[in-house]
Amino acid sequence: MAHRLNPVGLDFVASAPVRLVFTREVSAPPEAVYAALADDVTGWPQWFAAVTLCRPTGGGTGREVRLKGGTRFQESILAADGPERYVYRVDRTNAPGLRALVEEWRLSPTAGGTGPGTRVQWTFAMDGAAVLRVALKLGRAGLGRAFRDAVTTLDERLASRAG
Repeated sequence: MAHRLNPVGLDFVASAPVRLVFTREVSAPPEAVYAALADDVTGWPQWFAAVTLCRPTGGGTGREVRLKGGTRFQESILAADGPERYVYRVDRTNAPGLRALVEEWRLSPTAGGTGPGTRVQWTFAMDGAAVLRVALKLGRAGLGRAFRDAVTTLDERLASRAG
């Protein structure tokens, strides 16, 4: 059964008890990466392997997300500041022990590259039961690998569309 999480705001990204930050550079320009994140919400399963469904709700003010294994999220978009930042908060989930979760995607042009590349930074900010906080810290490497694989696949997808 889904339960409601704490309705935290943008400041939670910096103040969360658990903050995992991952960064990767890609060759696609920030505008293309942002469009894939914020505008092509239904395309997420094509590049983020853990995502089986992602669709906008509330006229674009929210999202419904389903992950492999059955985890479900109802989310609210907290910031859509293209092409620099996309932030959403989980409002309801069936994941046990979770009290608050915000994910922030920050995009910035890469410096010194041969093209218009992007530095993608993903912050996973959460609060939950002690056992969940410990498990997430221990699972950091796996979450980082999922992020790297997803962003790499997204970059390949964007390159094939541009070419």
